[in-house]
Amino acid sequence: MAASKRKRGGEGPADKKGKFVVDEGEAQVETEKATRNEVLVPAPVSMGKWTNKERVLIFSSRGINFRTRHLMQDLRTMMPHSKADTKMDRKDKLFVVNEVCEIKNCNKCLFFEAKKKQDLYMWISSCPHGPSAKFLVQNIHTLAELKMTGNCLKGSRPLLSFDPKFDKEPHYALLKELFIQTFSTPRYHPKSQPFVDHVYTFSIADNRIWFRNYQIIEEDASLVEIGPRFVLNLIKIFQGSFGGPTLYENPNFRSPNLHRRELRLAAAAKVREKQMVKELQKMKRKEAKEDIDEDVTADVFVTPNEEKPVHIQTEPPAPKVVKKNKHKAFKRQRMQRGRR
Repeated sequence: MAASKRKRGGEGPADKKGKFVVDEGEAQVETEKATRNEVLVPAPVSMGKWTNKERVLIFSSRGINFRTRHLMQDLRTMMPHSKADTKMDRKDKLFVVNEVCEIKNCNKCLFFEAKKKQDLYMWISSCPHGPSAKFLVQNIHTLAELKMTGNCLKGSRPLLSFDPKFDKEPHYALLKELFIQTFSTPRYHPKSQPFVDHVYTFSIADNRIWFRNYQIIEEDASLVEIGPRFVLNLIKIFQGSFGGPTLYENPNFRSPNLHRRELRLAAAAKVREKQMVKELQKMKRKEAKEDIDEDVTADVFVTPNEEKPVHIQTEPPAPKVVKKNKHKAFKRQRMQRGRR
């Protein structure tokens, strides 16, 4: 009895015993003890040890719009190792985010910063020592907006697919490592599911990083988009968390304020051009009228008029004779006279 207890104590807590028959033909000849062997069935995948304690804090500053709020909610749904927090005040400096991450026991951070209620910036940082990267987020489409046909299990671990350009340049290699540590779900996470049924793709086009989320269909391993989708335009990479020395600055980046200013100047130039065209048309019309008025052949058919003598009256005119009308009786008097 003690030996059997010692044998069971040597097994894993989640291991199970299973029995199987080696050969049914030999079972009649050999004894039951010899033909049946005991085998340990390994523990399920979800019962493994959780060693990678990566936690991502996803929150934003005040002044974001509804689309940014829905995007944050989609990212929290996709990443079971994420945490949420209240919005940060605009007056606070970005170094306060490191303290918030320390309080929330998070070592990665996705911080969305809104400016002018129309520009959205995203910080990806490894707290508290760095590095960190700042992006301008463009072309945001959330899950509720897209209504794609793809679907995946909530909490399942994703595959991460990167463009080959990420391995060619050093700043892209640094961003690749940041994305892997931030977006990949840790193995054996308590809130994760032991399945891989979707993939995150990070592709580079037009000096921007395009994010897509696809479902992997089991039948033919084809991809169906789930959402959300957005584009990241890199601005700077810093050595520290939310600051520090600049490791890389994107020379192709143009601020949205400058872009809007160029659009306004282009529109003003079009208006000025239209006004100049109208003025030129008016000048041409006036010149044409002047040319017609100065026609030389217009005096050919002009005939001189007969000159009449001018009579100057020196005496006053004779008064006109006014005939006085007899007094007419009123209608009532005429009627009375008729009766008489």
